[in-house]
Amino acid sequence: MEAFAHLDAVALPVARPNCDTDQIVPARYLQKPRSDNFGNYLFRDLRYHADGSEKAGFLLNLPAYQPARIVVAKENFACGSSREHAVWALYDYGVRAVIAPSVGDIFASNASKNGLLIVLLAADVVDEMIGKIEASPGLHVTVDLDAQTVSTPDGVSHTFSIDAYQKRCLKEGLDELGYTLTQLDRIEAFERNYAY
Repeated sequence: MEAFAHLDAVALPVARPNCDTDQIVPARYLQKPRSDNFGNYLFRDLRYHADGSEKAGFLLNLPAYQPARIVVAKENFACGSSREHAVWALYDYGVRAVIAPSVGDIFASNASKNGLLIVLLAADVVDEMIGKIEASPGLHVTVDLDAQTVSTPDGVSHTFSIDAYQKRCLKEGLDELGYTLTQLDRIEAFERNYAY
């Protein structure tokens, strides 16, 4: 996983609530191996017609939004089925943070295990941010994990909360196994001192 500290990047607005995991990555791609670039399947049915041609109105097909590394979404983003593939699709595309009032519980768990930062902000704050992004396609949003802030170019900044364990894993680019390996000395000491 890629370590996360500070991200200043183009933001993609998802201005409708309840964008589910099947919209993020359609079920027919779930049998693909993890080694596949799931970024190719991100919002696949929303981005492309059945013949593979782009849908002109979809935001990721517009040059201003294509380099997006941050998603700013309405409430209940990534609800629905528990597919980890939704996180893979976002991550493989290049997205490193999702900002929303709420996200699906299982998606949040999968995100934390795969290096995708979830930032929960109040609905009115997210609505205002989406409005700014839509008014200025290509707008950069800044996420500072150390300071736990999200900022827009007009100087407006908001703080967010994050679990200390998740923050450490993100900052160091650790998955669960990687974190466990950082505790190897303590594990070995416990085993040496454990009375069998």
